[in-house]
Amino acid sequence: MKNFSLVILLAAVVLSFSSVFVVPEGQKAIVMLFSKVQKDSDDKAIVYGPGLQFKVPFFSQVRRIDARIQTLDGTPDRFVTSEKKDLIVDSYVKWRVSDFSAFYLRARGDKQYAEALLKQKVNNGLRTNFGSRTIREIVSGERSELMEEALVQASESAQELGIEVLDVRVKQINLPSEVSNSIYQRMRAERTAVAKEHRSEGQEKAETIRADIDRRVTVMLADAERNARTVRGEGDAKAAAIYANAYNKDAEFFGFVRSLEAYKKTFKDKQDVMVLSPDSDFFRYMKGAAAQ
Repeated sequence: MKNFSLVILLAAVVLSFSSVFVVPEGQKAIVMLFSKVQKDSDDKAIVYGPGLQFKVPFFSQVRRIDARIQTLDGTPDRFVTSEKKDLIVDSYVKWRVSDFSAFYLRARGDKQYAEALLKQKVNNGLRTNFGSRTIREIVSGERSELMEEALVQASESAQELGIEVLDVRVKQINLPSEVSNSIYQRMRAERTAVAKEHRSEGQEKAETIRADIDRRVTVMLADAERNARTVRGEGDAKAAAIYANAYNKDAEFFGFVRSLEAYKKTFKDKQDVMVLSPDSDFFRYMKGAAAQ
């Protein structure tokens, strides 16, 4: 009897544990009864919120699904514009599960599988929107309109997955690397040509300025030389007049002064050697001074 009571107690404990389950915060759960989603009287899936919940023991399976807002941020994709130009578009999607039964049945309750399907649907919408616009239209201000249209299309196509698309955003739009390189090379060639043109114009202006300055310097030097010669000629004329006036007043004294100047200039360098006759007229005043 005692053993039977122990068995009954143990069975009750096992039954209790198998009939309850816990849903963590941020998640919701659906219960599969005989491999079918448990539904209410309105034929809608019963969704269990966070906390301690009850289920039919042994025959029920609990499927927990993340109910928080998710971010799908994959690798950039290539899209073609209406001009048949390729663009590399980096985008992201904000989504969450709205119909847990449909999400489990259509997306297996697997987040990665659901995001792969959602990525295809969002890309189809973006491809349609990019394909109907030119690069100028996309870059110049229609990006917001493009994202709104992509959001509407993604929301409609994602409903069958039990997913609510909250936002579709284009983060960055780039040209493919091969196109970017060709554009960069073309822009570099254009800038190089402009730089060469500016440089040649600068050299031309520099040569013009240099020639004008050289001409002015030549004219100024010629004027200075002419003025110098004029001043020198006037000075020589005045000196000659002074010498002539002095000579007329006292020819002997004038000769004496001129001889002294000649002596001073001749003997200023002690290393000079002069070979002259003692009777030379150059020493006339010296001889006179010695005689006195």
